[in-house]
Amino acid sequence: MPELDEKSYICVTCGTQHSPAPTPPASCAICQDSRQFVGLDGQRWTTLSQLFGSHRNRIQQEEPGLYSIVTEPGFAIGERAFLLQTTDGNILWDCLALIDQETIDAIHNLGGIAAIAISHPHYYTTMVEWSLAFENAPIHLHSSDRDWVMRQHKDIHFWSGDLTNPLSDLQLIHTPGHFDGYQVLHWAAGSNGQGVLLSGDQPQVCMDLSWVSFMYSYPNYIPLGREAVKEIVRRLDSVKFDRIYGAFPRRTIPANGRQIVKRSAERYLKSISG
Repeated sequence: MPELDEKSYICVTCGTQHSPAPTPPASCAICQDSRQFVGLDGQRWTTLSQLFGSHRNRIQQEEPGLYSIVTEPGFAIGERAFLLQTTDGNILWDCLALIDQETIDAIHNLGGIAAIAISHPHYYTTMVEWSLAFENAPIHLHSSDRDWVMRQHKDIHFWSGDLTNPLSDLQLIHTPGHFDGYQVLHWAAGSNGQGVLLSGDQPQVCMDLSWVSFMYSYPNYIPLGREAVKEIVRRLDSVKFDRIYGAFPRRTIPANGRQIVKRSAERYLKSISG
């Protein structure tokens, strides 16, 4: 594992790693934004070495070619990352703050990481550390979220437009809403060729797995506007998918995902219309 820069402080509330500095930043811009929040105990910081002693990552297979990675006990937002295997190499989808040697060894045994893509800034976390640990794997982010990167690095590649292919078997789709540069990952070969959407927070897989929803801010209960929701559905309508993997453990829609997105959007739009 590359030598860790212990001056790259990590926000305890959101997990975002900031650029190296002799002292922790005064605040976390990600948490100061209305889509997130400063923890009830105030702004707190940690480092990777501190996380090593208290947390570990659990990796489990979700379906052939797809593995989820979850930090235990939960840390920061508590999302899951995914390692997706393709004929061009593996991609890490979304990211976790904790990366340790045990995780690196396990992922190397599964084929390593050839590329990284992250849905939106809440899950950028220690993406630079992950890239460095896997031979400077390129990090694919949409250019509209450039200003939310708290630790700039040459391995970060910004793309623009509506679609791009981080690896030949995969497609990143720009679906602005929750963030201007929000992106989802489409895996056409997943779910036995029925197609898989890795959605992060948008559309958000609900606790009732027969529905998804859309929000500008989830913790602060700010709904997403009508036109943004309609545009997200329009962009997703161009791809075939049956299964949806959401941001959090067990939040997976096993089948009929495309239809569920459409009827969920209809319910959502009706609800915000009063």
